[in-house]
Amino acid sequence: MRRRDFVWAIVSSTVAWPLAARAQGPGRHYRIGILTPSPRQSPAVAAFLDELSRNGFDAGQNLIILPGGFAYRNDQIKSLVASLVAASPDAIDAAPQLPLLALQKATRTIPVIGMTEDMVGEGFAASLARPGGNITGISLLTPELDGKRQEILIDAVPGLKKIAMMADANTAKPEHLAELQKAGESRGLEVVLRSVAKREDVIATIQDVKAAGAQAVNFLASPMFSVNPGAFTAELTNLGLASIFQWPEDAEAGALLGYGPRITDVYRMRGAMMAQVLRGAAPADIPIELPAKFQLVVNLKTAKAIGVEVANNVLLFAEKVVE
Repeated sequence: MRRRDFVWAIVSSTVAWPLAARAQGPGRHYRIGILTPSPRQSPAVAAFLDELSRNGFDAGQNLIILPGGFAYRNDQIKSLVASLVAASPDAIDAAPQLPLLALQKATRTIPVIGMTEDMVGEGFAASLARPGGNITGISLLTPELDGKRQEILIDAVPGLKKIAMMADANTAKPEHLAELQKAGESRGLEVVLRSVAKREDVIATIQDVKAAGAQAVNFLASPMFSVNPGAFTAELTNLGLASIFQWPEDAEAGALLGYGPRITDVYRMRGAMMAQVLRGAAPADIPIELPAKFQLVVNLKTAKAIGVEVANNVLLFAEKVVE
């Protein structure tokens, strides 16, 4: 059985775990910490807080959000984690891998809702059904989706001869990059790999792959590329480069293609899991969740601007076409 089939088989066989009896009582205030690369006013964070509100936890009323933690930089993670743990909140929501690693080292008692590329494979949970520690959350199936996005990009732009893969040097695994490179070469393409350690170097790296002859870029899953990607998509359009990003919303913001779960949907899932914890459920008993729906968005305005005609079979597969 393939890994992906095995993963889905496990998830489909699990049942909802009952919540602990402790409900939010009158006058009770709940304190949570949030560590997210998304800005406080982003649609993703709004979806997270709205889901909490739907479950009876309202920011400014019975829910207190500890300061700091939105739109963090990697060099701030250590101090932010130390501050949050010292404040002893009822729970912490954090993503992706780097802040979760820091929290895993800092506390084994404060409940943590996390989101990363592979919660079990990265050591944050013992299994999908029973995480077993103080961390639970969402696995994004990134190894599979990075490959799927590359296939979509190749199919969408007929005649490609050279593509680039853009990876986050802080988290990318060499074996994963090697698999993607081999897959691209098996389709008869030359694959240029670039790893970027800092967000401020992304535009220069886009210019570099253009100079190297790449015609399209597969941005591998990372907040470095997908949070506020406007400057990146503008440069890609300026240089005539096709691109595919992690979230459907990225294509709505100007990339040629975006494929995956909607970021607002997975943040809403995190809000629902946080509500379970605030009611008293133990993270050890809350199963790891996987995205249930994946969407392809194609931006035809961008296609026209860069002189690309998107293949009909990809357009037919798209959930949404921006015209």
